[in-house]
Amino acid sequence: MNEADLVAGHGGRIDAMSRAFPQAPLPWLDLSTGINPLAYPFPDLPQDVWTRLPTAALRQSCEAAMATAFACNPAACRAVAGTELAIRHLPALLGSRTVAVRAPSYADHAASWRKAGARVLTMTDPLTATGEADAVVVVNPNNPDGHPWSVGQLDAARCELAGRGGWLIVDEAYAELDPARSVAGLAGAGGLLVLRSFGKFFGLAGIRLGAVLAPPEFLQRLHEMLGEWDVSGPALAAGARAYADAGWQEDMRRRLADEARDLVAVLRGAGLDDIGGTDLFRYVRVGSAPALWRQLAERGIAVRRFAKDAHHLRIGLPGSAAALDRLAEAL
Repeated sequence: MNEADLVAGHGGRIDAMSRAFPQAPLPWLDLSTGINPLAYPFPDLPQDVWTRLPTAALRQSCEAAMATAFACNPAACRAVAGTELAIRHLPALLGSRTVAVRAPSYADHAASWRKAGARVLTMTDPLTATGEADAVVVVNPNNPDGHPWSVGQLDAARCELAGRGGWLIVDEAYAELDPARSVAGLAGAGGLLVLRSFGKFFGLAGIRLGAVLAPPEFLQRLHEMLGEWDVSGPALAAGARAYADAGWQEDMRRRLADEARDLVAVLRGAGLDDIGGTDLFRYVRVGSAPALWRQLAERGIAVRRFAKDAHHLRIGLPGSAAALDRLAEAL
């Protein structure tokens, strides 16, 4: 795999990085994702969630815990096997022909709509396109720069789009960090579709769990497309346990804020320009993103670099004092 292939797509490909930089010291320090390195303690799950097909009761338990955690209408919440799956199905379900997205942002949104043949408008603030687009997509807070929109701004855009039969799609992959900014409380309103990720905040990305919040009639169409057993029993059981653990979530928000402050101090101390991000990753401006990316990779540290962007990197939380010291030394 060449360097261009490593830069394209997602972070987290440590196997490919290891092949590209075979002399790098082990173990690799993966700072290329926005996944919490301080993961929720993996629950001891009942044996039957592994040996039986997922039951309706198990799904309902997980979705009820999700709805409570999101402070949303339970009838407007459906668990899915990761929001990536939902992103790929949205073009077929909505049929929108002109879609506005932010740039830079999570690239899979624009890619999925382009693959479906939609006209994709990329702009700094896609909310300004509510009079033209059939659907508007925002990641709130935005990945990779952390740009936020207020609930009021988003609801005003939703109202305008819904009045034209359009949709506002809000990807809240990092909403657990600041629930006050979430539009989940509006779930079920016309023209609003919200995506919530489990793996980012809880740090259990391999479980493949997320939620779609939308009007019940849309969720019924999604259910018919995905089927009864799209989410595994272990994922539903783990999600039910984690989403109900409000104490862990509150403690983790405080801890991540502290970890992010320490990371920012290291980045600024190394002369990097910290220009945004969230408490799970920072977005920095540098003189040469390719050069710094390689410098870190040669020391066994993976950070997120972006295709056709020579001056920005995204750097995730190291997760421990030793890992933070390793990053500081490499910088």
